[in-house]
Amino acid sequence: MNAAHDADELIAEAAAVPVDGWGFEWLAGRATEERPPWGYTRLVADRMARADAALDVDTGGGEVLAEVPRPPKLLTATEAWPPNVEVARRTLHRVGATVVAVAPDGPLPFRDATFDLVVSRHPVRTDWAQTARVLRPGGTFLSQQIGPGTMRELSEAILGPLPPPTARHPEQAVTAAEAAGLRVVDLRRATLRAEFFDVGAVVWFLRKVIWTVPGFTVDRYRDQLRDLHRRIADGPFVAHAQRFLIEATRP
Repeated sequence: MNAAHDADELIAEAAAVPVDGWGFEWLAGRATEERPPWGYTRLVADRMARADAALDVDTGGGEVLAEVPRPPKLLTATEAWPPNVEVARRTLHRVGATVVAVAPDGPLPFRDATFDLVVSRHPVRTDWAQTARVLRPGGTFLSQQIGPGTMRELSEAILGPLPPPTARHPEQAVTAAEAAGLRVVDLRRATLRAEFFDVGAVVWFLRKVIWTVPGFTVDRYRDQLRDLHRRIADGPFVAHAQRFLIEATRP
């Protein structure tokens, strides 16, 4: 089998696999990524154990909330991508969470000061004013977010050289949080090594993490994917994910 046919088979396989939810189990043995040192899931579980009413924004398939051993009395999650809503409802039924479908970039459909804890892992966009509005005085917002230029090496392997990133900087998040009336009490950053061991893993990742290559399709970028396949023959393709943790309270 020649290299092009081998690449096309891996690409076709990955293009056919569902990418619903926010789990990455399909990449087991095909790609790896370092975990942030702060342990977001553990931090969420700790905060949840002390909360009465909590909200998870952009819950994905509910993967983080499903790991909470002691959920609060009121546990709610929002999700904007329709395929994920049903996944999250099935996943979170066992912890008693209500999953609310929302419109992308729409307001949070909750009354003022409803929650004493709001969490969000890898939100598409944080609406700081809405977050502050639904928090009770003394409440906490905890979020692990995508940092600037995340997976840049992979983006440039498909798109070519890119300008320096202008969005998702932690300092921008701090400014926006403070402008909404929140007080930032913790900010941490991490650069995490990621390795892809075959081009199928790349395809699946790009289909799932859509901001890496906006508008990605296999047909549009087949030549670049075949080139990546040839590069991976000499060793894993290495990129770096950028993450930051931000915690803020409403005075």
